[in-house]
Amino acid sequence: MPQPEQRFSASVQRCFSRSAANYQRGATLQAAVAARLGGLIRAQASPLPPGPRADLGAGSGLLARAIEAQLDGPPLLRLDACPALLAQELRANGTPPQREWDLNQGLPAELRGAALLASSFALQWLAQPADQLGGWCDALRSGGVLALALPCRGSFSLWQDAARRAEVPCTALPLPEPDQLIQRAAQALELTHGRVLRFSRPNPGALAFLQQIKGIGAQASPAATLHAGQLRRLIRHWPGPEQAIVWHVLVLMGRKR
Repeated sequence: MPQPEQRFSASVQRCFSRSAANYQRGATLQAAVAARLGGLIRAQASPLPPGPRADLGAGSGLLARAIEAQLDGPPLLRLDACPALLAQELRANGTPPQREWDLNQGLPAELRGAALLASSFALQWLAQPADQLGGWCDALRSGGVLALALPCRGSFSLWQDAARRAEVPCTALPLPEPDQLIQRAAQALELTHGRVLRFSRPNPGALAFLQQIKGIGAQASPAATLHAGQLRRLIRHWPGPEQAIVWHVLVLMGRKR
């Protein structure tokens, strides 16, 4: 019988597969963060040593394309467990190197001695994010660069507060603690960037917000789905548009010692 972590990983893949066609259009924050991370890599990571380059959890290629627009050299290998999202990247960008791969298994052997490992909005979906991050750091060669961004604890306080007032479970994905990830990366890297950025987005109401999340396939959660009565209570206690949806996004970059 599959373990809970395996079942959750399979649920993540199913959700993203079902919504792959909508991802490029709906993932506006992810696109903005990918562009920011690409610019940061150009400013702080160049030059890179020789070696493999990869986008971990590449999805439809937002980050890989942003980096390739900023850096000379070979294209990044796109790794993702969702073949439907990788197919979106093929349609948008010709024939980039890509591989279907579950990052919960660690990294494939060909990424040992990597020059650049980049990831955006992927690490939070993995079991034991800090341990996975440690494995990514270990895979870098000396002088290699790790660059990542992910939503972290502190995000969605509006949702959490509404669930408490409604006395229903909050079904938001539990997000990693940023300080833990920074400390883990600092064990192997000389950090050049480690900040939590705050992004605000309009609050369209409970149903519309949850539909936005589902629309890009990001609704998977270890928590059970709310039943109809619980959802009605959540909607009644959801605040109005004067209170924004807030994301806390950790942006982390470092070079292997």
